[in-house]
Amino acid sequence: MSAITRDEVAHLARLARLALPEDELDQLAAQLDVIISAVAKVQEVAKGDIPPTSHALPLTNVYRPDEVRPGLTPDQALAEAPAVEDGRFRVPQILGEEE
Repeated sequence: MSAITRDEVAHLARLARLALPEDELDQLAAQLDVIISAVAKVQEVAKGDIPPTSHALPLTNVYRPDEVRPGLTPDQALAEAPAVEDGRFRVPQILGEEE
């Protein structure tokens, strides 16, 4: 695989609308070349007989079926609230009076 050139980095920067200084183009070309080489090595190892996976270990569904259970009544839920107003929790105002 050929090394990525400074002109290719400049072209990519223009496509991405990045204003890169001239001194960064050579540095980024070298870094991108290392990245492309690493991807090429992974592609060499990834053979067609190995199925793609998203996890190294098998996953098991940990969800349980939904069950209807008794909940709190409004009075029970509000019983320990520090402040109640009109049958609801009263909380400090954090926004202005704009409506």
